[in-house]
Amino acid sequence: QVRLVESGGGLVQAGGSLRLSCAASGRTFSQFAAGWFRQAPGKEREFVAAIDRGGSSTDYSDAVKGRFTISRNNRENMMYLEMNSLTPEDTAVYYCAAAGRKVFFVLVYSPDEYDYWGQGTQVTVSS
Repeated sequence: QVRLVESGGGLVQAGGSLRLSCAASGRTFSQFAAGWFRQAPGKEREFVAAIDRGGSSTDYSDAVKGRFTISRNNRENMMYLEMNSLTPEDTAVYYCAAAGRKVFFVLVYSPDEYDYWGQGTQVTVSS
């Protein structure tokens, strides 16, 4: 069992930045590939970014590529999402998720493949 808790959300003006954190507890976090998803009102949950078990492989949705950076610190059981150049279209509840994987360098894109989810943190970008 893995418990995930997000933090760092809030209200920011367009063009601003936020850093989201995801704290993992329970099983060893390095056993899991991980990712960030978001869900805006009236929309389906969408993939934002993924990172492999070791943190050496990452990928992003086209909507955030070049603006967001995913990272992790397995020693501290933490994952992060650095968000820059935010726009109102980035407004959503952001979730971190973990997927058990036996090998490194594997990225997980589908929410259906994730085993554990956090409760979400609200990000609101004003124009």
